[in-house]
Amino acid sequence: MRNVLFICSQNRLRSPTAEQIFASHPGIECTSAGLNHDAENPVTGELVEWADIVFVMEKAHRNKLTSKFKKHIKDQRIICLDIPDEYEFMDPVLIKLLKAKVTRHLPS
Repeated sequence: MRNVLFICSQNRLRSPTAEQIFASHPGIECTSAGLNHDAENPVTGELVEWADIVFVMEKAHRNKLTSKFKKHIKDQRIICLDIPDEYEFMDPVLIKLLKAKVTRHLPS
């Protein structure tokens, strides 16, 4: 079982969409969080340590994650999806993008 963490800014649109669509993917356990201090579910050091794979939506998220949680990042793969903050929760275009960009990194 691989632990997968999806991260965006507020944990309101992109990362919760990813969590929902990959929740039943075989071989993974997933959750989502946001990097902003007022995120719905803020990223914690424990969450980062729990994850085997971390998907961030933007390069700025990777930069913030690696500077703020440096001591918690060990062997996790951090993958930037390059998905801008322009989609609503469960937007069909966002779902298609996530499936195209994330699935190849997950166990089959």
